[in-house]
Amino acid sequence: MTFEMRTDAATGAPYVAVRVRGEDVLRDPFLNKGLAFTDEERDALGLRGLLPRRVANMEEELERVKGQFDLKTTDMGKNVFLNGLMDRNETLFYRFVSEYLPETVPIVYTPTVAYACSHWSRIYRRQRGIYITPDDRGKVAPILRSRPAMAPPVIVVTDNERILGIGDQGAGGMGIPIGKLALYTAAAGIHPERCIPVSLDVGTNNAELLHDPLYVGYRQPRLRGEEYEALVDEFVDAVRTVYPGALLQWEDFANSTSFRHLRTHRKRITSFNDDIQGTAAMVVAGLITALRFLGQGHKDQRIVIAGAGSAGYGISRQIIRAMVADGADPDTAEAQVFVLDSRGLLVAGQSLRGFKAEMATPGEVVASWDNVDDPPSLTDVIRNVHPTILIGVTGQAGLFSKEAISEMAAHVERPIILPLSNPTSLTEVVPSAALAWTEGRALVATGSPFAPVEIDGRIHRIGQANNAYIFPGMGLGIIAVRAREVTEEMFLAAAIALAEATPRELMEQGQIFPNIDQLRPVARAVAIEVAKRAIIDGVADPVDDVEAAVDAERWEPEYARMRPA
Repeated sequence: MTFEMRTDAATGAPYVAVRVRGEDVLRDPFLNKGLAFTDEERDALGLRGLLPRRVANMEEELERVKGQFDLKTTDMGKNVFLNGLMDRNETLFYRFVSEYLPETVPIVYTPTVAYACSHWSRIYRRQRGIYITPDDRGKVAPILRSRPAMAPPVIVVTDNERILGIGDQGAGGMGIPIGKLALYTAAAGIHPERCIPVSLDVGTNNAELLHDPLYVGYRQPRLRGEEYEALVDEFVDAVRTVYPGALLQWEDFANSTSFRHLRTHRKRITSFNDDIQGTAAMVVAGLITALRFLGQGHKDQRIVIAGAGSAGYGISRQIIRAMVADGADPDTAEAQVFVLDSRGLLVAGQSLRGFKAEMATPGEVVASWDNVDDPPSLTDVIRNVHPTILIGVTGQAGLFSKEAISEMAAHVERPIILPLSNPTSLTEVVPSAALAWTEGRALVATGSPFAPVEIDGRIHRIGQANNAYIFPGMGLGIIAVRAREVTEEMFLAAAIALAEATPRELMEQGQIFPNIDQLRPVARAVAIEVAKRAIIDGVADPVDDVEAAVDAERWEPEYARMRPA
């Protein structure tokens, strides 16, 4: 690494010991402070004459960045600008994102990151992260060693096959780990030099990419089967060897591989799957908030989930855990959750296998329903179940029809409707329609940000059901106590902590998640409860002060004093 964090023996003050000089300092995005290098630092580090004479402070730098950001007329333009800033000056980038979270989170993360991934080869400007291809078999550990990191690092890895709702993006999927890790730092304060984005670029079945002369990735059909699994296994082994104690987050893998990776490796390396587990915790947090506001309990709910992939599975399992924790019998809780895939309701006896079989409704339940399709459609299920909660994770725009939602609202005073698919264009129903069809009675939260909706003179605020409320705090809590495994109870603890963060005044306006500008305090609160739960579950050793352990891991985006090493 080009620097080392040290403490002055005489004063006890921290400083950065820099191992390079001159233009090499300015080329390093973590070391570069723009015009904020002091005269003493300019002399000591060989920067005299390489910068304009003005010595600026952070506030002046932020004002300059904000002016340039506001000049960009499109979200994609803002995304490219912010990525350029991260490549030049990481401290200023994270300070800007932290200061302007409502404006920047939709740019560096959902929904804009979907467009960035689909155009990755066209906007590619500078390397960031690690790309591993089938050509690298047998050499993964040396590749990881080429990227030193502060310990313990946080790694977000994807194989790019199921990027948000837009599918196989090949090497373009790298935008997701980069965006996720930006929020690990901006929200949770995890030092950027601990954050490693990884793309397992195993090819793509996206014909448009394969025929694009500018495509930057591995130009072969997607690797499958034993060879694919062997590469993933080698990657995990290499992480354990090169980065002991690392936290690994699996991101945007297809259903056919995501469960295998989590099942195979969760006890071999500290890891979790955000699509399966993080999404579920976020949804349960919103339901805790909504039901508390309505004065209801989990065990009395009837839930319909449209979408039987990794997110639908994780949500269904975590909701059942919450219902059992609320006093429901496990079998009764299971019977109150109905899951549909693209064909209709999952019904036992449909030759279902794996995780879908776990979510299937018994055939005898459906046999008592009248006038239904085979398998029952969404409207069929709503008409017979009278759900109190409707959740969408399908990526199918407009799936929640007027007929379906009106039928739901006819039997439930305050329906809870969560169309969670990203990006915005793929949401199952727009909030204005959901509220209009329920006469303003629904509580609505969406995966992407939406503006408030006015119904009969009343303003309804739309909470964003964003995984960013969960995964940064999860990561911070895990590394704060050096958890050896990530348990399902840790995710439930995260959900409860998030639910506590939504103030009553927002709930009264229909919003069941905090404002996005609260990401930093939310991440800290989640981290503390996750760390406590890890100790209770026996996957982390006790510490004297959990809050102090969490705070000790948090980096603030402020310019540090620098000296030559």
